[in-house]
Amino acid sequence: MTWAETAFPASATRPGIGRKASLLLVATLTIMAGTTISPALPAIETAFARVDGVKLLSRMMLTLPALFVAFCAPLIGGLADRYGRLRLLVGSILLYGLAGISGLFADSLMSLLVGRAALGVAIGGIMTLATALVGDYFSGAERERYLGLQQAFTGIGGVAFVAAGGLLADYHWRAPFAVYAVAFAIIPAVVAFLTEPTRAVRVTQAPAPTGENAIRWLPVAALCLLAFLVNMIFYFIPSQLPFYMRAVGIGAASSAGFTLGLHNLVMAGSALAYGRLRSRLSVSTIFVIGLCLMTLGFVLISFSTTMTSVLFAMAVAGAGLGLTIPNLISAIIALTSPTTRGRLAGMVTASMFIGHFTSPFASQPLIEAFGYQEAYLAAASGLAVLAIICAAIALKGDGGNRR
Repeated sequence: MTWAETAFPASATRPGIGRKASLLLVATLTIMAGTTISPALPAIETAFARVDGVKLLSRMMLTLPALFVAFCAPLIGGLADRYGRLRLLVGSILLYGLAGISGLFADSLMSLLVGRAALGVAIGGIMTLATALVGDYFSGAERERYLGLQQAFTGIGGVAFVAAGGLLADYHWRAPFAVYAVAFAIIPAVVAFLTEPTRAVRVTQAPAPTGENAIRWLPVAALCLLAFLVNMIFYFIPSQLPFYMRAVGIGAASSAGFTLGLHNLVMAGSALAYGRLRSRLSVSTIFVIGLCLMTLGFVLISFSTTMTSVLFAMAVAGAGLGLTIPNLISAIIALTSPTTRGRLAGMVTASMFIGHFTSPFASQPLIEAFGYQEAYLAAASGLAVLAIICAAIALKGDGGNRR
């Protein structure tokens, strides 16, 4: 059976195929949001060199949207439950396109940052509404097939968009912002193939939670903390790697684009293998594997001085992240009941994006005080500590935590 037959069974109607394809296109908007302009960050810093604090502010071009995702996603989710999904989704995609291409015209670093903030609001809407529609449209095995395909699709899309961003950044630092215009081409597909779920589907409520379904706040808090730390450390890569590569003599913006693209590709492949691995190993054990791979990847990055060595280091780090992120989601879902799932998923998602936002505040002082190599080694040390903690939990036994 081919991937197409798996994703789109013969029994599927044409509207069903269009619906899945449209949602897959929407999903690519989230993966391209940050890494598309990452290769242009050094040039943006140079263009606004006279601005106070430009070193930190230029890195925030990549991470500022995450703060607005964390703040706005729960609000947009509440509005969607009350007023419907599709109008908000179309509005979010339109805002995404307008905010994204604003970098083509912005004449100051502050106006660029305002555009990135608006982009974060749009991403929060797109992620929340697309996830809700997946739950509305699909169930059971069909939903699992779709989510697996979506992960692969977004990973491959990340490769294409970040490579395009790198090539365009070689031409001019503004050019990568043009990539965001692809959002306008997706709106007709959304209008044509996605339908508003009936109110009965949208507001159906699960039975009230019983005592055994009460939230276990200690493991929830631990997972949220882990999500924050892993994502804060991971973002040392997209926010700092282009500058590190320039410092070691790999100066072309397209080189940074290709390395980040490889990271996305390996991450996608690793994530697709997660389900099979999870059927054999516990949550804590997979955390150990993923975090050890990320640790090794960061150590290799710190000693990389050639394009080949950087690519290998990024592949190793990407393989680790591809296991760690779905494992976080799996772990939080295991702690939920139908009446708490949305709230807890929102908490761990917010933790991830706050980690993205705060990453430059952790990495930039380290780099300025000690240098790039030492900063990446410090990040590797932090990941190693997390791996050791997870290993201790795995050895102690985490309740089996097998499927």
